[in-house]
Amino acid sequence: MTPDDSTMHILLGDPWFAALPARDRKAMVAAGEHLRLRPGEMLFRQGDMPSGFYAVISGSIKMSTLSAGGREAILIILDAATWFGEISLIDGEPRTHDATALDEVELLVLPPAIFTVLMQRTVFATAIAQMLARRIRLLYGIVEDGGLRSVRARVARRLLLLADVANRQQGENALVKVTQESLAMMLGITRQTLSKELQFFSQNALIRLAYGKIEIRSESRLASLCDKD
Repeated sequence: MTPDDSTMHILLGDPWFAALPARDRKAMVAAGEHLRLRPGEMLFRQGDMPSGFYAVISGSIKMSTLSAGGREAILIILDAATWFGEISLIDGEPRTHDATALDEVELLVLPPAIFTVLMQRTVFATAIAQMLARRIRLLYGIVEDGGLRSVRARVARRLLLLADVANRQQGENALVKVTQESLAMMLGITRQTLSKELQFFSQNALIRLAYGKIEIRSESRLASLCDKD
């Protein structure tokens, strides 16, 4: 298997990419440049100008932002086969957040010029619009959670969101690779409050806790908690 074949195999794990026309998929992989990051290395900072459309080949990328006082808010963690970075390429504005490698990361970087050419194709532009629509729906859900749902419902919903991002094609028991500290930051709650909710989920066989990861044992039961206030 050639490097391009291996990259294509990984990226086909994303239904969004898999649904693109074969010529667009091949063009993206052929034109992409491979970039490796060390743990803790930043891909870009909030305020940077756009330099590419990215796909995670291996490892995990943390999307976060810092307050004026230095407090970090983690927005999401992106795993293999996830594409990101399209917003700044579309509007030409600076990056809205920081992107940092959580471990050894390999990325495929599509240069802005290639992205611009692909956007001239109706099918590709429509696919990007669908990607943005899906992410806006998720954002609305997160905003709604903060104002209307209990902490337990918010934790359940965020676990399901992370499972969807990280394990789209992996069956019932999704594995979410996230530390409890990072998850608490995402939710804007204390580590102690999160630990209490995770213990509740674990004792009721909804999840299984492990070092640096959480196995979801019942997505349906977690989902039933999301609508409870």
